[in-house]
Amino acid sequence: MEERVVVSVSSIHGTRHFHLGKWIRHFLKGLGYFSLIAVVVTVGVIYHLVDEVDFAKLKQRELETKSMSLTEEVSSLQELKVNLESDLLDREERMNLVSDRLGDLEKVLGMGEIVDESELESRLDTAAITSSVRMVMLTQIPSGAPVHNARISSGYGKRIHPVTGVVKTHRGQDFAVNTGTPVYAPADGVVEVTRPSNKGSGNFLRLQHSYGFTSSYSHLNKFLVKSGDFVQKGDLIAHSGNSGLSSGPHLHYEIRFVGRSLDPRPFVDWGVNDFETIFSKVRGIRWESLVNKVELRVSSQLQLSSQKAVRLKDNSG
Repeated sequence: MEERVVVSVSSIHGTRHFHLGKWIRHFLKGLGYFSLIAVVVTVGVIYHLVDEVDFAKLKQRELETKSMSLTEEVSSLQELKVNLESDLLDREERMNLVSDRLGDLEKVLGMGEIVDESELESRLDTAAITSSVRMVMLTQIPSGAPVHNARISSGYGKRIHPVTGVVKTHRGQDFAVNTGTPVYAPADGVVEVTRPSNKGSGNFLRLQHSYGFTSSYSHLNKFLVKSGDFVQKGDLIAHSGNSGLSSGPHLHYEIRFVGRSLDPRPFVDWGVNDFETIFSKVRGIRWESLVNKVELRVSSQLQLSSQKAVRLKDNSG
């Protein structure tokens, strides 16, 4: 006998009977199974999401801990960097002081100088220096002023420091210029160091030139080159400022030869028209040897150029 399901509904109007067929029963049964499976899946998904949220919170706490650790490490490294830069500045200033004192001692002992000007004239025939040699020397050795149309406010030599009031040797030349004045390379070279600082020389830049010469610039406002950059004579390298131990905006300019400070004034005044004056004004440099080396280099270059021209002519013929 076929099973049948009868649903009776009673009301004030009487009783009504509904007969559920086989397909309806299967549909209701399937619907019940589907609802049960949906509930189970939903519970499983919720449990998985809760577990994922807990895992994400754990990872977030770990990342926060690592971030705090890295922040502390970066802060420690920055502090170490500042300390090392300060220590490097102090060491360099002490080395410069030792070098300057050694130069003073050499002058007292009469070493490394040509005292007799006639001896210099006999050893160095300036009339024989060609224009090519002059241009090479003026390009590769600092010549001219690093700032344009600037008044010299303090020269090289003993003076009372305008800030500390202590008498000491001024190892460079000061130009009275406003903050932001362009500073130009006085010769071809490479940027040896750019050092930001609020002490002593302030923002400091040094160029390394040929034949042992260096030029340096102190109390700058902004660097326009970085360490390792190659520059040509006349390139814009920085803007002047008032950083470090300074009584006002100016540019402190130094020239050194193998670490020994020289008076920058003869180099600032040095040019094509008064080329020979540098030999008598700046002592302690073997100018004759330097000129000979430059002449050999220029001659070699001219010879190579002439040979190249001959080869090109022969090939064209």
